Amino acid sequence: MAQRKPRQTRSKATVEAIVEAGFIALERHGLSGTTTRHIAEIAGLGVGSLYEYFANKEAVYAAMNAHFTAEVVAMIRELTPTLVRSDIRTMVKTLLASFRDLLNRDEGRYLRFAGFALQRHQHRHPEPVQRLLNELVMQYVMHNPQLARLRNLPAISYILITGGIFTMIRHLAEPHPSIRFEDLAQGLADMAASYMEVELGRLDSAAVATAMPGDQSSSGLASPSRQP
Repeated sequence: MAQRKPRQTRSKATVEAIVEAGFIALERHGLSGTTTRHIAEIAGLGVGSLYEYFANKEAVYAAMNAHFTAEVVAMIRELTPTLVRSDIRTMVKTLLASFRDLLNRDEGRYLRFAGFALQRHQHRHPEPVQRLLNELVMQYVMHNPQLARLRNLPAISYILITGGIFTMIRHLAEPHPSIRFEDLAQGLADMAASYMEVELGRLDSAAVATAMPGDQSSSGLASPSRQP
């Protein structure tokens, strides 16, 4: 990423200015149109100064991604104590609304960056974000132990989280979406809650059926003969 580690305050400020300029350059010139010269000019630097810290624009993009990831991680950590004590529908809607607000911050800077990442087929969440989301699910299960009965919960959680965030980014990036964000969030929340409610109901029914005494004929026990 950075060619030299910025230890001094001035060096760190320069790196931050370059990263900030990267977001602005993407907005002005797009992913393929942005050059290191564009980034350097916006940051108020010469291209040579930029190359002291970054080998090329891809390295700047990597630093931008790290910055965005850190913002997402901080958001999730702050929300976690509230989320784990919420019902599933409220949790999903709160998480999506907070993520939307983060993406729309600074006139949609992060939303555009996320959109460019999707264009580059980088659909996977950065490892720190994915790890933190997994921790969130685990903490939610600790506060709702009945969910531990769902054996495929990790897979379902991954599908819902990844698919939900991807769908939300696509929706927010549309200039004229066909549905409201609130309806999208409610739909995703209902999907998650319905799955858990149905599966828990199925497990409860199976447990009741197992606990009920079986048919005498099927149990192999003969009915006692009546005395004349």
